[in-house]
Order: sequence, then C-alpha cells, then structure tokens
Amino acid sequence: MLKIYPVAIEMVRDVNALCALIAKHDADLAKQLKRSSMSVVLNIGEGSGSSAGTRRARYESARGSARETLCGLEAAAAVGYVPALNSQQRKRFDWILGVLHKVTH
Repeated sequence: MLKIYPVAIEMVRDVNALCALIAKHDADLAKQLKRSSMSVVLNIGEGSGSSAGTRRARYESARGSARETLCGLEAAAAVGYVPALNSQQRKRFDWILGVLHKVTH
C-alpha cells in the first residue's frame, strides 16, 4: 500500500466535512466531490493489490480523481460555498498528487 493511503483517508474526511456546507448551495457538486474523493482512496487500494499495468491504471485514475476533487473544492471556494483550503489540506492534495504522478511516470 502506498504511504499516501492514510493521507488520502484524511483528505476524504476533509472533503466530507466541506460537502456538508457545499450541499446547502449545490447538492450535485457535493455528491460529485464525495464520489471523486472516495475514488482516490478506492483506486489507491485497488492499485496496491494489482499487477503492473493494472496498478498504473488505477493510480492514474486516483490521480485524476484527486485533481477533480481539488478543482471542485477550489471552484466551491471561488463562489463562496466554502472557505479556501487551509495549508494542511492543500499539502495533503499536493502530496497525494505528487506521489501518484511519480508512480505513474
């Protein structure tokens, strides 16, 4: 299992808390963010138990979902649904994205 797995779990907790606020303005966006953040964790888990080609594909999917989640949160902050990510939350995303980039390139 990648060392970022527990960090991804923390990211899901962060996203879930923010989704409660986002849902007051845009329920569809909140649902999409919950799905994309869960996809990060699930694809990391699936990739860790897969062979080389499948592993890379799962990690690429996890990276795409992490990027989608980050962009969704940034957009939600831009329109005032939630505050901008704090530095610790942003560092989580940066680390997740960085590790997933390294293992797929």
